[in-house]
Amino acid sequence: MKILKDILYGARIDDVHGSTHVAVESLCSDSRQVRPFSCFIAIAGTQVDGHDYIEQALDAGACAVVCENMPAAELRNADVTWVQVSDAREALGHMACHFYDNPAEKLKIVAVTGTNGKTTVVTLLHQLLRMLDRKVGLISTVENRIIDKVVPATHTTPDPIALQALFAQMVEAGCTHCFMEASSHAIHQHRLTGTRLNGAVFTNISHDHLDYHGNFNAYIKAKKTLFDKLHYSAFALANADDRHHDTMISATRAKKVSYGVSQVADYKSRVIEDALSGLHMQMGGQDLYAKLIGGFNASNLTACYAVAMELGFPEMETLTHLSLLEAPKGRMQRVVLGRTEEDTVHGIIDYAHTPDALRKVLETLRALRGDRSFKILCVVGCGGDRDRSKRPVMAKVAAELADHVVLTSDNPRSESAAAIIDEMRAGLDPIQLRKVTANVDRREAIRTACTLSQGGDMVLVAGKGHEKYQDIAGEKLPFDDVLELENALALNRN
Repeated sequence: MKILKDILYGARIDDVHGSTHVAVESLCSDSRQVRPFSCFIAIAGTQVDGHDYIEQALDAGACAVVCENMPAAELRNADVTWVQVSDAREALGHMACHFYDNPAEKLKIVAVTGTNGKTTVVTLLHQLLRMLDRKVGLISTVENRIIDKVVPATHTTPDPIALQALFAQMVEAGCTHCFMEASSHAIHQHRLTGTRLNGAVFTNISHDHLDYHGNFNAYIKAKKTLFDKLHYSAFALANADDRHHDTMISATRAKKVSYGVSQVADYKSRVIEDALSGLHMQMGGQDLYAKLIGGFNASNLTACYAVAMELGFPEMETLTHLSLLEAPKGRMQRVVLGRTEEDTVHGIIDYAHTPDALRKVLETLRALRGDRSFKILCVVGCGGDRDRSKRPVMAKVAAELADHVVLTSDNPRSESAAAIIDEMRAGLDPIQLRKVTANVDRREAIRTACTLSQGGDMVLVAGKGHEKYQDIAGEKLPFDDVLELENALALNRN
């Protein structure tokens, strides 16, 4: 139980009616979760406005309401404390921190942001510190972890209440570090407000989430905010290979450091060989043989090395364990069926759901194929109720770099999968259209690609990665790309 006055510290308060010495047993931004002695924070969201649910919160027993729009005096319950703030999201960030006794101050937290690579970098860092025998937490798109205990993830970055609760559980479990993804939505919505970070990493930025941010400059600004707010004692690590890296850390007070594979950087590595069996790199003046594949994973590994060095871990021990790291689920995950190289069809599952990510994966597969005559077949779709402008671009990238493309559904949500595919197809010229087929049934699309494959070919299933469902018309139906690709390859072999 906390006192409202204490947990409001840091919030920009415009007006108060009632006593702030009231006891609070829980914070809620969802009126359905309110119980007696809850403080309800009314958030004006993109879909619904929490101010419309104040009455429901009061009926459920809320003892205090924090809002941006104060109701008229005659509409205010005199037994309830009313607090008007300038920004309810920002206020919630501070309140959640204080409610859970500022757990972030007892952890070393590093946040990773960027269009691509966030999940891979934080997951690899979690693995690395577990190998270094540290108790560490993970917050990612795929899953959250408290040491080795898995906590299901519902968002890339949880809301402030869930986030601070996770930090508190990590502290209670004895964790010393936490690595977390910081999405542009989360940064813009103040989900990390009040959380002091020990470091932040910028991986890259490209076309994504323009449905939410409106334009690319606003998207960059949202990411940049993470670095602008870093404490001077933290580090700001940016990928020198991305042309926006200087912009991202230009206004930070933190220590500026860089990593890179192709450009000059404070932490520089070099790819010697990239094969389906893994990467041979030079890092920290040493040869490193890693299980991961692709130039983008060389960059991700370099980021991990840089973070470990900035956190003060032993260099040789770090490099030794980097060679043992495994890719996260659904990130260049291999599904192989066959006895010999000539007989094997190489299945690849990857979360690539942006044009840049898809391009990098396909360019990696083309490089791995070399001058051999094996085909690359790509199954790809685009999500519904999301950025429509990237749909034709995704199809164009696939058609440019794959030998055959099967356009299909991803998570169509409330949209028609066929209409989404039509918008993707609009980005293709007549020559590209000749090597494209379409099937709104994702299972059948995967089987089509496998049927068209022969020994030595590569089948890439892109877009959903680790997800175990398809979101269709408001219903999440069980669907696993890995399982479907395994079954399709087995059927094709028979």
